[in-house]
Amino acid sequence: MGVDRPGLDWPLEESLAELERLAQTDGAQVVATCTQRLKRPVAKTYVGTGKAAEIAELAHELEAGVVIFDEELTPSQQANLERVVGKNIKVIDRTALILDIFASHAKTKEGRLQVRLAQNQYLLPRLRGMWSHLVTEQTRGGIGSRFGQGESQLEVDRRLVRKRIAMLQEELRQLERRRATQAKSRHEAGVYRVSLVGYTNAGKSTLLNALTDSSVYVRDELFATLDPTTRSLELPEGKKITLTDTVGFVQKLPTMLVEAFKSTLAEAREANLLLLVVDASDKNANRHIQAVLDILQELGAQDLPRVLVYNKCDLLTREELAQLRQAHPDAVCISASGGMGIDALTYRIAKEATRLDSTLTVQVPYDQGKIIQMIHERCRIIHEEYAAEGYGATVCANQQMSAVLAPYVM
Repeated sequence: MGVDRPGLDWPLEESLAELERLAQTDGAQVVATCTQRLKRPVAKTYVGTGKAAEIAELAHELEAGVVIFDEELTPSQQANLERVVGKNIKVIDRTALILDIFASHAKTKEGRLQVRLAQNQYLLPRLRGMWSHLVTEQTRGGIGSRFGQGESQLEVDRRLVRKRIAMLQEELRQLERRRATQAKSRHEAGVYRVSLVGYTNAGKSTLLNALTDSSVYVRDELFATLDPTTRSLELPEGKKITLTDTVGFVQKLPTMLVEAFKSTLAEAREANLLLLVVDASDKNANRHIQAVLDILQELGAQDLPRVLVYNKCDLLTREELAQLRQAHPDAVCISASGGMGIDALTYRIAKEATRLDSTLTVQVPYDQGKIIQMIHERCRIIHEEYAAEGYGATVCANQQMSAVLAPYVM
C-alpha cells in the first residue's frame, strides 16, 4: 500500500516496485497493490477511512496474511489499521519489513546484535495497547480501578525492553572498541583501505570476488550482505591494500538501522577510498546514487575520496554505454560477473592509492633494525644495497612512512 503525495523523492510506482522486491526477498508473495493520492497522510489510519475499509475487504477476499505500507507507520496508525483490517491479518510498514530481512540475513554476532537492537527500538513505542484486554477486566469501577493489571504489565514490558536495549548497546560498544583497535592497527601499519559502498544488489560482493579472487556469498537478492567482509589485494606494482564489502543501502533506510549499524558502517567512514558501485542497468541509478550519498552524509563520510563504478554494463546496448561514458567521464564502467573493465578499475584503484606516495632514497644505520623491517613491510622497494655505512634503498612510500623515513633521506 502506498500513498502518492506532493514532494515525494521517488515516483510511487518505483517505490512500490522496490517494496514488492523487498517482500519477495523476505519470502512473501505479493497478490495485490493499492494506492491513494493524498495531500498528507491521515493522522489516524495513514490512509482515508474508505481506503482502509477497501484494503480490509481486499485482504480478506485474497486471503492475504499481511498488509505492508510503503512508509513508516506511527504506533497508533498501525494499531488503528489492525483493528480495521482484522486480527488475523498483520499490518506492517517498510521499516518492519527491512528489519525482518536483516534478521534473517545477519550471520555474525555483531550483525545479529545490531538487528536485535534496531528491532527492540522499533518495538518499544509499539507496546502500547498490547495488554488492553487485561485493563478492561480490571477497570469496572470502584477505588483503584485506574490502576489495572494490564497497565502494570505494560510498564514491566517497557522496562524489560529498555533494559534489553541498554544491554545490546553495551555489547555493541565493546565490539566497536575491538573494531576500533583493529582499525588503529591497520592505520599504524599504513595499510591503504578501500570500501565498497552502494545501493543494495548493485553487485558489490561480486566485485569483491572479481578483484580479490575470493568466494564471498553472492545472491541476486536485496541485502544479501549485512556483515562487512574484508579481503587483501596486491596491486600490480606490489602495494598491498584491503577491500571491504559493506551493507547495501536502500531509500528510506530506517534511521534506527543506520544507528544500529554505525559500527559496521564505520568501515566506510574510516576508508581511504570509497568505490561507489552502481547498477548501470537500473533506470533508477541516479536515485540510487543520491540515496547512498545521503547515508554517507549521515555517517560523516561524504568528503572521502571516491570513485564512481558503474557495474552490470554488459546489460547495456553499445549506444547506452557510450552515453553513460560521455555523461560520467571519470566513472569506471565494468561487469563484475563478466570480467569487463576489472583491469581498468584495478589500475584506477592503484592510481588513487599511490597518489600521495613519494619516491625517497634513504640510508638507515644497521642499528635501526625496526626501521629497516618497516621499509620491507610497508614500502615498495625500487632498489636496495647493503653498504658499510648502512642499509641504502630507493623506495616508494606513503605519507605515513615518508614521515618515519624523513631523518634518513639522502
